Amino acid sequence: MSLCPPFVSINNLSKSIILLSPLSSLSLLSHPKNKGFRERARDLHYQTMGLQRLRAQEIETNSTEKEVIDENEERIEKRSSRDRCCDEPTRELQSNDDAMESSAEEAYAAWTVKHPSALISFDQMMSIAKKKLVVVFLDYDGTLSPIVDDPDRAFMSDSMRSAVNKVAQYFPTCIISGRRRDKVYEFVKLTNVYYVGSHGMDIMAPVKPVDEIDSALHEQATKEKGNEGVLFQPAEEYLPMIEEVYFELEDKTKEIQGVLVENNKFCISVHFRRVDEEDWSVLENQVMDIVKNYPALLITRGLKVIEIRPSIKWDKGRALEYLLEILGFKNNDETLPIYIGDDRTDEDAFKVLQRRGQGYPIIVSSVPKDTEASYSLRDPSEVMCFLLRLFRWKRVSS
Repeated sequence: MSLCPPFVSINNLSKSIILLSPLSSLSLLSHPKNKGFRERARDLHYQTMGLQRLRAQEIETNSTEKEVIDENEERIEKRSSRDRCCDEPTRELQSNDDAMESSAEEAYAAWTVKHPSALISFDQMMSIAKKKLVVVFLDYDGTLSPIVDDPDRAFMSDSMRSAVNKVAQYFPTCIISGRRRDKVYEFVKLTNVYYVGSHGMDIMAPVKPVDEIDSALHEQATKEKGNEGVLFQPAEEYLPMIEEVYFELEDKTKEIQGVLVENNKFCISVHFRRVDEEDWSVLENQVMDIVKNYPALLITRGLKVIEIRPSIKWDKGRALEYLLEILGFKNNDETLPIYIGDDRTDEDAFKVLQRRGQGYPIIVSSVPKDTEASYSLRDPSEVMCFLLRLFRWKRVSS
């Protein structure tokens, strides 16, 4: 793009400058008959001065641009030199990362041959579910919400809450968590689902007769939002002991940075997700030193968590059986339980469904792992997709 004004050409201005010396131009401009020429000459003079300024600016601009270009070229050369030095190791690391990722995907794909995706297999699963009484059981952490460093911030999304609510409109739906039952309710905030806390040791369910489970363990209670229900707590006698151990653990582990001791009413969770790896063994030894003084308690391990619970024959599998019974589905061959969970403690529920030869145990995992589950989902986002498909399937088929 030319820096010259569009109404004056460089050639014309150059000729004018050459033909008009200062003295001759002065005499011409002062002559009375040259008024028109005088005006044209004046305009030409101003345009010439403007051209000179523009040329000066152009020279300055070109000089600045050259400096910038030179600087950029120098920077590029330095970067290229550095890249040449690091290029091979970087490519090697990238190649290793790609190989590891490819290997992980291949391993996961091989694993899904035995534990196929519940989304891919959905139509096949639902073909069997027709005319069945579907009951839905869901873990919370890692299933309805992502695993997070701070357990108090394991919030479920509004879209997930909506999906669970839609499913609960058509199917009896229970959330079985290792957390306190009231804490799970605070996260979920739905009144049309049943809540089970402490890995099945704290159950709020509808009032119905129970034949095979000790009725002395039941007491009438008021369910959240005023609905009458039955509170079943098979480990109630251990509550004072759990409280005592909780305070001991809090005091004993307070010097370890990042540890979180969570009171889940009938069990205690010692989270070490934010603890430096070098302190893990120290923490575990501290926990074991305390719990060994309480033979009625046992230690189990989950995803970066150590859990202490009563040593009784009760787990999520027993809780599932209890709920099926109290809901009137235990001895019904037309019942189809669906249990979705990601934790080791969910394996007890998977085993129950496998033993019954009835229902769909679904593991939530993005990596291959040993499991009793028949199907798989990668993460909570796939869980939500599955729940929404289940809702739509039922709505269409109703």
